[in-house]
Amino acid sequence: MTIPTRILGKTGEQVTILGLGGEGILRTNDFDDQAYSLINRAIDLGVNYFESARAYSGSEYYYGIALGERRRDIFLTSKSHARNREGALAHLSETLANMRTDHLDLWQVHDVRTDHDIEAIFGPGGAIEAFVWAKQRGLTRFIGVTGHENPHVLVKCLKMFDFDTVLMPVNPAEPLYHSFIDITLPEAVNRQMGVIGMKVYFRGLARQIPWYDSMSPFFRFALSHPLSTAVVGCDSLEHIEDNVRIASAFQPMTDDEKYSLVQSIQPLARNLMYYKP
Repeated sequence: MTIPTRILGKTGEQVTILGLGGEGILRTNDFDDQAYSLINRAIDLGVNYFESARAYSGSEYYYGIALGERRRDIFLTSKSHARNREGALAHLSETLANMRTDHLDLWQVHDVRTDHDIEAIFGPGGAIEAFVWAKQRGLTRFIGVTGHENPHVLVKCLKMFDFDTVLMPVNPAEPLYHSFIDITLPEAVNRQMGVIGMKVYFRGLARQIPWYDSMSPFFRFALSHPLSTAVVGCDSLEHIEDNVRIASAFQPMTDDEKYSLVQSIQPLARNLMYYKP
């Protein structure tokens, strides 16, 4: 199996269209053996984009114990949810120590939800100062931003700073309510950013759709948009292997196929978007 790759926007980096998310079994503690096996199995299968966050329980620590010499072979990312410079720098210090690396490939401002968040992050002494400082010193190669509640807030972030990447929800429920696909994605594409999809499977809730028989349509839907990669959290080796099979067989959806999928989940869409207020 060979996973297709795409360019991560203006970073110029080549990444697999499937990335390993920092949730699933990785957003736990005390599952060292399982996490070690999952991370290394993903690398063995060809995944090269790996994600975590300071907020994700033991996720960063798991990467630290699993990667070793393989760190050089992957694109490694994490996030800070701190809103001021001091807090973000403290998070970065913890992240690098946990991951046992001297730099991140991508460090992301995590989960921007409100105008109040924006004021804190971009104001005097705000977190963005830490991100700029870290990039200047080679502690991160690129800077990104993430959000999943309000697409308009994320657009404001893109207009306030020259981010390299944006991480946002991309799934067939999105077009039906406060759509990141319709509102945030065009702005990111216009800015030549690397776009990373999340909530592709609604954190597993897709399995509750009456006609569900595979995650493949949801992955195909997401990657039929101008994304670079989609991150998926996995609970087991079986999950990562299934996702690699889906990614390796990827074929883009037609516009009619995308529309049909959106319409088929319309009655369930609001509940599937558990991540929005």
